[in-house]
Amino acid sequence: MNASAPLPELDDGSVPASKGLLRHNPKSFLKLILIGFTLVALPLIIALINSAVSIDRLAGQSRKAVYQAAQIAHGSRVLLDEITTMERSVRQALILGDASLLEGYFQAHAKFGNTAMSLSSPSLRPDQKRVLDKLTVSESAIFQQVSAARRSPEGLQEIVRDFVPLLDSARTFSSGGYALIEREVNAMQDMAGHVRSVVVWQLLALVPFAMLLALGFSVLIARPIRQIDAAIRTLGQGEFSKAVSVAGPQDLRYLGQRLDWMRRRLLELEEQKTRFLRHVSHELKTPLTAIREGADLLAEGVAGELSVQQRQIANILYTNSIQLQKRIEDLLNYSALQTEKTALVKRRESLARVVNAVLQDQNLAIMNKGLQVDLACPELMIECDQQKVSIIVDNLVSNAVKFSPSGGCIKIWANQVGELAWLDVTDAGPGVDETDWDKVFEPFYQGRRAPERHVQGTGLGLSIAREYARAHGGNIELVKQAGAGAHFRLTLPIRDPQDIHA
Repeated sequence: MNASAPLPELDDGSVPASKGLLRHNPKSFLKLILIGFTLVALPLIIALINSAVSIDRLAGQSRKAVYQAAQIAHGSRVLLDEITTMERSVRQALILGDASLLEGYFQAHAKFGNTAMSLSSPSLRPDQKRVLDKLTVSESAIFQQVSAARRSPEGLQEIVRDFVPLLDSARTFSSGGYALIEREVNAMQDMAGHVRSVVVWQLLALVPFAMLLALGFSVLIARPIRQIDAAIRTLGQGEFSKAVSVAGPQDLRYLGQRLDWMRRRLLELEEQKTRFLRHVSHELKTPLTAIREGADLLAEGVAGELSVQQRQIANILYTNSIQLQKRIEDLLNYSALQTEKTALVKRRESLARVVNAVLQDQNLAIMNKGLQVDLACPELMIECDQQKVSIIVDNLVSNAVKFSPSGGCIKIWANQVGELAWLDVTDAGPGVDETDWDKVFEPFYQGRRAPERHVQGTGLGLSIAREYARAHGGNIELVKQAGAGAHFRLTLPIRDPQDIHA
């Protein structure tokens, strides 16, 4: 499979799980962000526009109301002044007996008529309209009388008395104009309060709505990013069995499909590596067995007596062939773990007997380095695969022997904590470097504090041991401790977890 190969397609040529979602998700992550910001800002923009329109409408009505009120107030004042002027002209003509003095009356009458006509156009209250109509009718009646008495000023005596109710009506109309101004001012205040209430309620309703929209789009935007991050973490941890699926815009879904393609590619490479290790290990094991048996026969003198130097060489060949066989068995065990072929054959077994058997196998290496073993392991019966647990304990003890200096002390103790058996192994070596804490259980990883003059291992021992422990329902962890030495803790269930849940 080529690394640059395109994504797999269905029989109809479509990319899987994409056509059905295109109608519901934007094609671009940037478009999703823009849509989100637009929808979040839209309620606030609508509120601002509505507030601006309401304020503009309030301002327009205020201007109109003020203009009309001012026009009525000014017109009523003009009517009152013109009636006063007309009365003065009639009195002067009556007192002086000169009809020519009535010219001032006729001029005031004309101005009165124009003003009354202009006042009839604004919106007046019905009572003000009746007062203005009554005022106009009364003034017209006086005008007819003045016109009839123009040639005989003596007849103006009765007309002067008619100006008194006319002035009262004009004053009534004038006071009504000021009342109209007050009414319009109150109406504007009420309208301003209403607009303010509407704006406040809009903000109270739209701001939480905008926040909910922002939260919703944050979830929509963050969800595919979290899915991609989780997929990358899963791939980084070497877990290739779970398919990568990313929901969201088309470009992020395409990125998820590429990540899934990379997962399948890595899974194929991992299977190729495991297959290679299994084949190579198997091919090496057969000739190595012949070499080990041949070296053993030479060392025992089956083919003839050997000199001391020849026997030493034969022993070196035999010892190193055993070490090499152990490394090959580690590779085979790791290969079996990767292909999930590690079936457990469980039965009740004494943990102390397993530990003692491992110490017996490691006795020669312990004696060569002059190590002391401080063992405190009570009789704990656990349900386990005895062979796999022996491999776990052997790896822990062999690491302790490997890293402990000559004449050092290895401590091994076990106890029961609840439904778990704890087995702790500590050595007197330099301990695990802080930079190796997160990598010590990774396959093929060699620590920074490897001892000198020691056969380099494969770096698979702890990785295999932890996988076997997890297969039992337990675990192996590196325990932090003060001072020198490394402290590993094996936890295994006393009873089979499947029997407990059954």
